[in-house]
Amino acid sequence: MTQNGEEAAPVRRPGIPDLRLATETPGDTPGPESRPEEAERFLPRDRNQAILEAAKQVGALLKRDGHLFALAGSVAAYAHGGEKNLQHDVDFCIRPEDADAVAATLRGAGLTVYAPPEDWLIKATCFGQPVDIIFELAHRPVTTGMLERAEELSVESVRMPVLAPTDLLWSLLAAFSEHHCDFGAVLPIARALREKVDWELVRRESGDAPMPAAFLFLLERLNVIAPQKDPEQDPEQGPDKDPHKEHP
Repeated sequence: MTQNGEEAAPVRRPGIPDLRLATETPGDTPGPESRPEEAERFLPRDRNQAILEAAKQVGALLKRDGHLFALAGSVAAYAHGGEKNLQHDVDFCIRPEDADAVAATLRGAGLTVYAPPEDWLIKATCFGQPVDIIFELAHRPVTTGMLERAEELSVESVRMPVLAPTDLLWSLLAAFSEHHCDFGAVLPIARALREKVDWELVRRESGDAPMPAAFLFLLERLNVIAPQKDPEQDPEQGPDKDPHKEHP
């Protein structure tokens, strides 16, 4: 809203689909999930189950229309065997060039779809739950290779592609910053999936970013993962041995 109280006209950013709310689409009959007062009748009492129902619905819609996508976030961790302690929303990954088509699919099914100020995702609402459709992770576009590495898993009886464990953990660590650094939310996921993750690859992809490095150090201290190997140290020598000193 502008300073004089008038609403600012929406501005379309390059590369972001021009979206309308499902209720504003001519000819559409919005489903109950697009009307908050009606959605309450259909929502499970348990928030975790409500999030899962939204993930199943959106995943089924994307599968039906043949989109290349992958489930991400805490629901993906649950699909890989993690705890059923889901975070605040449902996350899906798509390629940037597919944003318009995916938005059309969701809008056509009666879901509310809109473009937020952030230019790396679009948002939807399903069964009263927020759904993030992400096409950029840690300032990197989601790629075809990442989506093709996804594993098809059952999410409460609905099969759909789910980000591979290594890609999933890297994406969670890459989201850490000085303003968002909730180690407590990611620690149970790392514990549950530790045997499925290529941790050396996660280290390399994380680079020298301080927050992921701090989290990886925490995992080492908690014995969740093995300490990083020092490539310059000879395992035969040990840290206290002088390589130039002759053996007796």
